[in-house]
Amino acid sequence: MSFWIIVGVLAAIAVWLIAIYNGLVAARNQGQTAWSQIDVQLKRRHDLIPNLVQVVKDAMGYEQETLTKVVQARNAAAAATGPAQSGPAEAALSAATRGLFALVENYPQLKANDNIKQLQEELTTTENKIAFARQFYNDSVNAYNTRIQSFPAVVAAASLGFHPMELFNMPEAEREVPKVALR
Repeated sequence: MSFWIIVGVLAAIAVWLIAIYNGLVAARNQGQTAWSQIDVQLKRRHDLIPNLVQVVKDAMGYEQETLTKVVQARNAAAAATGPAQSGPAEAALSAATRGLFALVENYPQLKANDNIKQLQEELTTTENKIAFARQFYNDSVNAYNTRIQSFPAVVAAASLGFHPMELFNMPEAEREVPKVALR
């Protein structure tokens, strides 16, 4: 009789470990899928920026410094891997792109250019998609991290190879309130 009690307890522990493991795998996979969605939107953004630079380049020959900053920021962002590297690189790219858009505003012929309008609209749409994907990723990672740190999963998570995932943090520069000057 004690043999069956031991077998029952071992079976209950096995079922418990399987349930925890499967739940952690599902949560980790959701976080990884969410990162892939961010990556897709960042790639789209990285592909749009050279087109914008090329369209603007011809009309703004003497504004090469701004264009160079955008290209360098785009290359750095495209080379970044993972949330820790991508956050600051993407913030620098956003700042450089905003600088380019501000410069375009000073050129009436560019401001009226349909190609630039379309590229700006596509970039704005992509920025919105990135923001939503970033929010979903951070929500998924938060749920996963909470799960591996909560009882009873915390007992088995580390030994089963589950470790916390990184959040996609917003750099301090993006937290600053923009300064608006009304004329």
